[in-house]
Amino acid sequence: MARPKPPAALTLAAAQAELAQLTETMRAADTAYYQNDAPGMTDADYDALRRRLSDIEARFPQLRADDSPSETVGASPASGFGKIEHLKPMLSLDNLFEDAEVGEFLARIRRFLALPPEADLAVTAEPKIDGLSCSLLYEEGRLVRAATRGDGHVGEDVTANVRTLGDVPQTLKGQGAPARGGWPARIEVRGEVYMSHTDFARLNAREAAAGRKTFANPRNAAAGSLRQLDPGITRARPLRFFAYTWGEATEAFADTQTGAIEAFAAWGLPVNIEMKCALSAAGLLAIYRGIEARRASLGYDIDGVVYKVDRLDWQGRLGFVSRSPRWAAAHKFPAEQAMTQLLGIDIQVGRTGKLAPVARLAPVTVGGVVVANATLHNEDEIARKGVWIKDWVVVQRAGDVIPQIVRVVSDKRPADAHPFIYPETCPVCGSSALRGARGKETDVDRRCTGGLTCPAQAVERLKHFVSRRAFDIDGLGARQIELFHGAGVVTAPQHIFQLAARIKAIGLPPLEEWEGFGPTSAANLFASIDAARNQSFARFLNALGVRHVGETSARLIARHFGSFVALDQAMSRATAERPNEAFWRLESVAKVGPAARKALVELGDALPEAPPVSPDASLQGSIAALGIKSLGKAAIASLAAEFGDWTSFRSQIASAAEGRPGSGFAAIASIDGLGDVAAEALVDFFAEPHNREMLDALLEAVIVEPFETADEAGSPVSGKTVVFSGALERMTRDEAKAQAQVLGAKVSSAVSGKTDFLIAGPGAGSKLSDAARHGVIVLSEDQWLAMLGR
Repeated sequence: MARPKPPAALTLAAAQAELAQLTETMRAADTAYYQNDAPGMTDADYDALRRRLSDIEARFPQLRADDSPSETVGASPASGFGKIEHLKPMLSLDNLFEDAEVGEFLARIRRFLALPPEADLAVTAEPKIDGLSCSLLYEEGRLVRAATRGDGHVGEDVTANVRTLGDVPQTLKGQGAPARGGWPARIEVRGEVYMSHTDFARLNAREAAAGRKTFANPRNAAAGSLRQLDPGITRARPLRFFAYTWGEATEAFADTQTGAIEAFAAWGLPVNIEMKCALSAAGLLAIYRGIEARRASLGYDIDGVVYKVDRLDWQGRLGFVSRSPRWAAAHKFPAEQAMTQLLGIDIQVGRTGKLAPVARLAPVTVGGVVVANATLHNEDEIARKGVWIKDWVVVQRAGDVIPQIVRVVSDKRPADAHPFIYPETCPVCGSSALRGARGKETDVDRRCTGGLTCPAQAVERLKHFVSRRAFDIDGLGARQIELFHGAGVVTAPQHIFQLAARIKAIGLPPLEEWEGFGPTSAANLFASIDAARNQSFARFLNALGVRHVGETSARLIARHFGSFVALDQAMSRATAERPNEAFWRLESVAKVGPAARKALVELGDALPEAPPVSPDASLQGSIAALGIKSLGKAAIASLAAEFGDWTSFRSQIASAAEGRPGSGFAAIASIDGLGDVAAEALVDFFAEPHNREMLDALLEAVIVEPFETADEAGSPVSGKTVVFSGALERMTRDEAKAQAQVLGAKVSSAVSGKTDFLIAGPGAGSKLSDAARHGVIVLSEDQWLAMLGR
């Protein structure tokens, strides 16, 4: 079977398009899983997509997209519950799939902490429960509230429901004295609500006997039972709870993860007795194999083993990336498989116009669950796997409903099987559907060119605009958007704020006379729309739906510019400075770092027409003869493989030099964590005339508030722009950058006139001269830490 093209072989354009497709697919999966308790994708399928995304991001770090699974957690809370803001975010975990990745996980931790090889690194291992994440807040030992994960920042208030769980103590044992083993005055205990196999079987038997619908699996049963608006229903369901971590705690109560779990048990919280500790990858794998072997006899569903650094002070130093802690990871079990027939392929059109193929399968039971659909990602995936209509295929799942198609069973192909002809027009609006946003043959996705004139795209974009992470307008959800769009009342974001006037202008009855509305609900909706006229900078930017610019990137941009006016001005400067295709091609060549690229484009037309003389007359030898110090052997080999001959190499370098980013564009792309692709997408969005018209109309109705972060108040570096260069001795550069961002600093990769501090260690190089030229304050590592009071 053909394998996917490895990330190293992808062009930048193809990688960019594939990441966008992955983001779109997984955003929908998150909403289905976390919010609706109706998973639309298996764990196996989701994990495969996430892994592919991570591989591409590792190869093209500048493409790291904010709204992908590497940057977001969960989904917004459902509207039927009250909202609870977590005192600290409830994040997800990165996944490991192969044994070798366990060693890589430990090696990353050692590098980040700069641990010598002989230093012990104790790591705990425990079963990964397949249930619903829940946070319990105890104050003075008493349970005061409980919340689901939600989107990681805001969850659903399920306090009344959690109080019905026999496993959850209403009052903790002992007393509030952490120094003597007691509990902190306030602590967020976190864990998993689940249902045992025995209880699940009894529940389904009871539901079947009563003529009600049975549950697909214990995870769905637990999630659906906890998220009931009537606590009486939850009380009748046999739910259990395991406590395994915590969020905020007013006092330290342990030094290690092991000690913390022992404290939980002493306080009367249920903990998993399977947790063990190891000092090496081999030790962790031995625990993993043991749990895997006993998986069926544990009495509850698990889908892997979770590893956590044992020392809590090291957990604190390691900190978090956008969606997950650096000090923990989940080692997933292999997926289960089954064989079924592919009956057809349907095309769905997403918010960005992507034509997404969905396989319709003959229903098959995989691991105890009946499944009938699978995503096929794109037309290249269909071709790579050789999938035909009527083929028999092997599918796999790891706990939910929709499987991943692993391969075709070629020797079972029926005589009436036939290839699927991918449409070249949009099935919704009839517009041309081209490969990628610009019709590049190297792009993996086919997209409708209809834009906002395509109902599928317009409706999905409007749904995103009013979603919880964007404008968050109460009473204006997916159903209302579809209704208003179908009536021609709301076809662009600004129309939301003109709702009453547009209803009248079109000649429709007042909203309170519409089916599903009344005087009260109409008045509430108009009030919610008015309340949404004041929006934070980050939410406003996220709501625009710019490709590659989601919630996390929007926050980075908002923090950097401070106000939308400043961003708008920067966009005007950057519009004419977008790099050309030759520059992007050079940027995507493996092993060629920023310093080498800069040296090459500075040569530009100065490269001789004839190749420099080299001993073996090869292109590698000619490039080496240029004497560029920052160009190593691996980079030279990559350049030679990419361009083939001297004429092509010289031509591309000259073109790249003409299309190098200008200072305005570079200022945007240099925002740490953003990257060139997101910067280009942002500039493209602002340069598009119809987007400019929409923004101008929207800004007449909405006030965009300046960026503020209360948590960073009082920080000596809040709002300051800092650059790190050279080697650091007290911590790794990654740790230093993460620390600076937590304190509100803007971390950039380039020194400019807007840089406040350059923190320079040994080997700082050209950035020191850049700092001198711009009058930037240069600090040593010790001076930097002293400024932070650390």
